[in-house]
Amino acid sequence: MIKGLHHNAYRCRDSEETRRFYEDFLGLRLAGTLPIEETKTGRATRALHTFYELGDGSYLAFFEVPDMPFQFKVQHDYDLHIALEVDEATLTAMFAKGKAHGVETRGIIDHAFIHSIYFRDPNGYVIELTAKTPAHKEDMDPAKNDARALLDRWQAEKVSPVTS
Repeated sequence: MIKGLHHNAYRCRDSEETRRFYEDFLGLRLAGTLPIEETKTGRATRALHTFYELGDGSYLAFFEVPDMPFQFKVQHDYDLHIALEVDEATLTAMFAKGKAHGVETRGIIDHAFIHSIYFRDPNGYVIELTAKTPAHKEDMDPAKNDARALLDRWQAEKVSPVTS
């Protein structure tokens, strides 16, 4: 049985730059740092794996691996975003903090079941802070929201993209 999320891991350009964003700006505690000098297959490497603790005991983690190329690019929200839950007061405060600190900040967006703001971290990832609305529980109840029927209809009606 899956009990919950332990961590999601992403690449980072620079561990200290990433720490400044996640710990100093967002307020997530740097909970662990794991230097890696050899892979489990015995290949020498040089990597640093860092873990930032969320309020529920799960973590966002990052790998800095200078000897292993990785294409960092500015991510579109649809391609990749990390959504973290906060309360409404924190959402409002963080929106103001982002603007004051010159961090790319968008929002506050009303998605009906959540309110969201969006930042871009130093690695190009979109970070969403989201606060549940009173409608959240009902809106996310598959017995009431027709989630499966909507997915089935999408599958039946979607048009495959043209590939060249």
